Amino acid sequence: MSKPPGEPKPSKGSKTPKAPNVVTGDAIRARRRGAKPETQLDRRELYDGKIFRLDKDTVRFPDGSQSEFDIVRHPGAAAVVPFLNDPTGEEPQILLLRQFRYAADGYIYEIPAGRLDAGESPAACAARELKEETGCTAERIEPLFSMFTTPGFTDETIHVFMATGLTHGQSAREADEFAEVVIMRLAEALELIRDGVIPDGKTALAILYAAGFRTGD
Repeated sequence: MSKPPGEPKPSKGSKTPKAPNVVTGDAIRARRRGAKPETQLDRRELYDGKIFRLDKDTVRFPDGSQSEFDIVRHPGAAAVVPFLNDPTGEEPQILLLRQFRYAADGYIYEIPAGRLDAGESPAACAARELKEETGCTAERIEPLFSMFTTPGFTDETIHVFMATGLTHGQSAREADEFAEVVIMRLAEALELIRDGVIPDGKTALAILYAAGFRTGD
């Protein structure tokens, strides 16, 4: 069989390039928190704060070259899309937070989310944050996906869940959390994402994922 015109012929003895190792959600979930990356040659701690640590790493890149790289180390987080009614029904409703964020310079819509405590599983964190921020407990918390937030400079990952069978109770927010719970139709939330009214990345992606793969739409 002849090759298409213009396609280069492999030289004798040439090797097929190895396919890059693409990181998947399963790989993210399987990682041990705090494990040393394979490409890390050295690490120097620059700052250790309440929420994150800043390191300067010496890194080996795929072509064998080396360079220094500033990276924010984060313990990871969990987030949850809480459904008030049947997600497969005609008018699914979700709970959102209208929350003040200093970095955003105002209030933004978010799904309940928070940092993993030491030794805490992502599912347990999602259930805890749901209770603390909305006062609700769930009959079922189902994993949706795991994501990097900004892999250009941080190893932070968020594990996203969906909660159903909610029972209302008393919230227990932290002193620096200023938020109110908003009941919203899923269709309205999708419109707000489309119109740029929900600019929070994890929230937009989680709602779109739930709407696309876990509802009756």
